[in-house]
Amino acid sequence: TMAAPAGWFIAGTAPAHYDTSTAPSDRGGGIACELRAVREAPPGFGTLMQEFVPEGFRGRRVRLTAWLRSEGVSGWCGLWMRVDGPARRMLAFDNMSARPVTGTTGWARYAVVLDVAAEAEVLAFGVILHGEGSVAVDEVALEVVGDEVATTDPGPQPLPRAPRNLGFASGDGAVGA
Repeated sequence: TMAAPAGWFIAGTAPAHYDTSTAPSDRGGGIACELRAVREAPPGFGTLMQEFVPEGFRGRRVRLTAWLRSEGVSGWCGLWMRVDGPARRMLAFDNMSARPVTGTTGWARYAVVLDVAAEAEVLAFGVILHGEGSVAVDEVALEVVGDEVATTDPGPQPLPRAPRNLGFASGDGAVGA
């Protein structure tokens, strides 16, 4: 057990069930950090993260990239980034839950891209791990990109235009179906 690397902290819904360590990267140079579950079936997720006032990024599109390698991940893991405005209201978010890393994988580079609004007050980012196993992180970078790079923020999902299946029929019929 060791404290998170300087500048980073462990958070999430079950931070006590996750731990971190650093070691020379076997990916080539530098240091890699590993986030791992320290108990079976942890109730919730852990994240190794940091947050800062995004002065240099306001009004810009920002890409978070890192190399990840997973080992025995029973749930899923990935990179995540969140942009908060006044009163910590979320303005943009992506945690890769729609394109999760699962099981055991070799080193691969992943990216999360968000627009940082002019009123942004906090930019938070990190690596998230749901469930057992571990994820190693290497070569984290945060950079401004152009509008030709699409954001990965799924945004709010559209609501249906009418109530659905009020009679609980099998299948997923809409009203009147």
